[in-house]
Amino acid sequence: MAALRDGLGAGEAAGSASSPVGSGVEVVLSSEPAAPAPRCPHGPTLLFVKVSRGKEDTRRFYACSACRDRKDCNFFQWEDEKLSGARLAAREAHNRRCQPPLSRMQCVQRYLKFIELPLSQRKFCQRCQQLLLPDDWEKHREHQVMGDISVTQLKRPSQLLSPLENKKTNAQYLFADRSCQFLIDLLSTLGFRRVLCVGTPRLHELIRLKASGDNKPNIKSLLLDIDFRYSQFYMEDSFCRYNMFNHHFFDGEAALEVCRTFLQEDKGEGVIMVTDPPFGGLVEPLAVTFKKLIAMWKKGQSQDNNHKELPIFWIFPYFFESRICQFFPSFCMLDYQVDYDNHALYKHGKTGRKQSPVRIFTNIPPNKVILPVKEGYRFCPLCQRYVSLENQHCEHCNSCTSKDGRKWNHCFLCKKCVKPSWIHCSVCNHCALPDHSCEGPRDGCFICGELDHKRSSCPSISAATTMSKAVRKQKQRKSNKMKMETTKGQAMNHTSVTRKKKRRERAHQYLCS
Repeated sequence: MAALRDGLGAGEAAGSASSPVGSGVEVVLSSEPAAPAPRCPHGPTLLFVKVSRGKEDTRRFYACSACRDRKDCNFFQWEDEKLSGARLAAREAHNRRCQPPLSRMQCVQRYLKFIELPLSQRKFCQRCQQLLLPDDWEKHREHQVMGDISVTQLKRPSQLLSPLENKKTNAQYLFADRSCQFLIDLLSTLGFRRVLCVGTPRLHELIRLKASGDNKPNIKSLLLDIDFRYSQFYMEDSFCRYNMFNHHFFDGEAALEVCRTFLQEDKGEGVIMVTDPPFGGLVEPLAVTFKKLIAMWKKGQSQDNNHKELPIFWIFPYFFESRICQFFPSFCMLDYQVDYDNHALYKHGKTGRKQSPVRIFTNIPPNKVILPVKEGYRFCPLCQRYVSLENQHCEHCNSCTSKDGRKWNHCFLCKKCVKPSWIHCSVCNHCALPDHSCEGPRDGCFICGELDHKRSSCPSISAATTMSKAVRKQKQRKSNKMKMETTKGQAMNHTSVTRKKKRRERAHQYLCS
């Protein structure tokens, strides 16, 4: 789910055609796929292709959309692979075994029983990460169990649950209360009444907590998250288990309808989506998913409002700006630095290169987003937006150019501002770190090497694809023929050995008689 898929390499860094490495894996996204994608325990898989600089595409394959380490989800299938009925049945059985032990309805029923228990009987198993009813106590008696679970703790499940820390699959970095409070105040100031929280459990719980103790008109929230453990703490209209990399609702049409109703309430007015995907997650499938949520929201709009966009806060590192704006041209990046409770580096108050790189990308006009002045943010009248203290306006670029919170310097040769640690290289003819390699690969097409386009739009890709398909078919036929010959040879060898053995036995009987 993040930067690099072990064994497959399906990461943002490896999957980019402009990656500094010589090969990588790209996700293949089609608006009308030829056939439904096979499913793993995390829903429909994604189609990938391995690409190498200067070479044609290799064979395409399906792999898990959510896990980048095959130890966590080992699904792998060639695109043109035909599976037997037995293998398909075994896969279905495996997918069922990997689902949570309790259904969504069972979780809701257990929660309703749990909150009716007296405080002394409310227990939580830290080992199993599960709320315990009295009937469960015996099974968990040797586990580490917390007692006296209060209503306040039930309203803050992100503090009760242990964050998932497998960085290669589902690492959970939770907003610090400072960032959460800023977002809640900002959403209230902008007049939003409903918030679709996609992968932001802490924001969701704080919105609900504030709404329960506030006399003002409440902001409603719906959480979409892949972590099934949150099913224990919320009713069906507050949480849906969801995979944001393939737009998959684990509880089917019922959960999809909950999301649709939430987005289309009041004809879609007053709603915003706030999302915090895993930082290394592929931008392409995320963008496709978010566009499906936008389309869902648009169906509730009247014809007069058809030109409107669903307001979005996409929280992601600043160095993904070009990729995000490629899919959402109306987005701009705010200077606000988002920080996290359980991340060693992404903390508030740090300076220089140690500042949090996480920013907010939004389609809301930046002049409407007021950043906290007490934290050092100021309003630039020329850019008409709030910027960080060190982000100085460049008269040559006519913009506040810094992305990382430091003051950037203008390079007259590059005709743009660059990071303070960069210098202009006369060999490369652009700015870079002083110890960079001048012989590194240049951006451009993996197939033909031209710099004016990427591999996916290469003019020669159609011919190369047709040729590679024919080559693959030829190799497949050759492989099948070799397998048949090997099997036949093994059978003949077995027959020959059996005959020799029988002859030896008859000779032995003759000599002994």
